[in-house]
Amino acid sequence: MQNFIVIMGVAGCGKSSLGQIVAQAANLPLVEGDDFHSPENWAKMNQGIALTDADRHDWLDRLSQQIAAHRQGLVLTCSALKRAYRDRLREAWSRLRFVFLDIDRATARARVAQRAGQHFFPAALVDSQFDTLESPVGEAGVLCLDATQPPLQLAAQVRIWLARPDAVFGCACRESSSIAGLRP
Repeated sequence: MQNFIVIMGVAGCGKSSLGQIVAQAANLPLVEGDDFHSPENWAKMNQGIALTDADRHDWLDRLSQQIAAHRQGLVLTCSALKRAYRDRLREAWSRLRFVFLDIDRATARARVAQRAGQHFFPAALVDSQFDTLESPVGEAGVLCLDATQPPLQLAAQVRIWLARPDAVFGCACRESSSIAGLRP
């Protein structure tokens, strides 16, 4: 089965780190969603200005094009903060699966602040992402994971979930710790 996976969540949750591991393990291309922002979006974020739905419209179109262009599958890192954004991406591939890296504000802020100078996204924008976030809990094809776990442990949970026949249709948000065998 082809795997089309979006690693999603707010800034600082570890999308890129997990995406690299999952893509390599699944022998799939990694598409970094941030690479497809317009110069205008980059300028706004660099100035500490939160993006709007209108700012994200063309970006989501470019990401959908990437999904459509990689018919063998891919791992896409993308904040996918709103249900409407996730639904737009699902239009490109109906069996798209999302791995939601759940993290609290304080930890996300600390992580983003630690990478200052190495990343375009300022810590001041973390709160705006939490304000925009519509939790994917309850949506089909979503695995929710604790973003504070080590990336290799998260990747193992993703691998186990992807092997399940209901990984596309069911929501594994409430049972994610049992997926990794952490609960009986």
